[in-house]
Amino acid sequence: MTVTIVMGAQWGDEGKGKAIDYLARDADFVARFNGGNNAGHTVINPLGEFKIHLVPSGIFYPRARCLIGGGVVIDPRVLIEEIEILRAAKIRVAKRLFVSPRAHLILPYHKILDGLYEQAKGAGATGTTRRGIGPAFADKASYNGIRWHDVADEKIFAEKLGVQVALKNKIITALGGAPVSGDEIFADYRKYYATLKPFIVEVYPFIAKGLRAKKNFLLEQAQGALLDPDWGTYPFVTGATTLTSAATAGLGIPPRAVNRVVAVAKAYTTRVGGGPLPTEILDASDPAQHALQEVAVTTGRIRRGGWFDAEIVRFSTQVNGATEIFLTKLDILSQFDEIKIATGYRWNGKRVGYADLSAEQLAHAEPVYRAVRGWRADITGARQFADLPARAQQYVETIEKLVGVPVKWVSVGPEREATIKR
Repeated sequence: MTVTIVMGAQWGDEGKGKAIDYLARDADFVARFNGGNNAGHTVINPLGEFKIHLVPSGIFYPRARCLIGGGVVIDPRVLIEEIEILRAAKIRVAKRLFVSPRAHLILPYHKILDGLYEQAKGAGATGTTRRGIGPAFADKASYNGIRWHDVADEKIFAEKLGVQVALKNKIITALGGAPVSGDEIFADYRKYYATLKPFIVEVYPFIAKGLRAKKNFLLEQAQGALLDPDWGTYPFVTGATTLTSAATAGLGIPPRAVNRVVAVAKAYTTRVGGGPLPTEILDASDPAQHALQEVAVTTGRIRRGGWFDAEIVRFSTQVNGATEIFLTKLDILSQFDEIKIATGYRWNGKRVGYADLSAEQLAHAEPVYRAVRGWRADITGARQFADLPARAQQYVETIEKLVGVPVKWVSVGPEREATIKR
């Protein structure tokens, strides 16, 4: 039996979708345990290209049963759309996808409030996806959340929704927004429930029985470790715990059952929205700025790009107990003659690490770089580590030494097969 957690070692967008799709071939269960549809996983396999936000990426393997735990907040409209896309691609989801009735729901007022809060903050906005994730988790923590359990009972749902609509409309109108209709929300969400009812099943029995039977579990983390509210760059973080420990609360997996943690790290660094990015390339005349920028799957926003930051990956792998690294997008670096790796920072004349600094301090810290020579060769066809140019191999080995965790997989393209296993 293996219980493997796949986690992002940076600020999200590390390529977890590909890593999960690659690793899920041996899994009996693939499960999401945190976050919401603010996390987008891109999967490219023989069935096509898929951008999914809630359904576990293991859905593409017929043997895998896919679980969405109570630690996930769900926008039912998004979940229904994903199920329809998968069905259109002839992928069976019936009796394979199971959603915890304990999962909290994102309601229309959460998305409205998300936008109004960002607008009210002005220059101090944190750059949320405006998907309602933060307000939904805030309601969960303040005993104002609504779960699938509630929607299943018309009377209970009507009572709880009525209280929340009255409360939320006061805040919405105070911030200049238009009030929401409780009747419309009630009708819409009862329809969503009717559509999703076959999938809404308590997932804990699957987990408990599967652990006893020594089945293989692959657990998907959403976002990245450095977006965690406690250990990330607060307040530029997400609403859910993004550490591997969240698998216990979000799914019911006991900590001692986890025996493998795969940290997914991009061969450079990107970040969407606000918040510090010490290695960000700010010089618009530097070709590397354009080369390392990307478009976010979830929002379509430009991801800010920078060089690989070994210090943040070292910290996140340590705090999450990572046993292996899945390094992605090494092929993107093939265009450079020189590549930089940050090994730490200087702050007020002193050498410091990530854990020594607040988010505000990190934003002004000076990265300490190690420069390495590039390889200037197409590596997308490499399938063995020895097929890589010597300098590409040395780059991977340098990352291993600086982070202190072995790199077991190297991705050299977006396709499933464009993966080197060491």
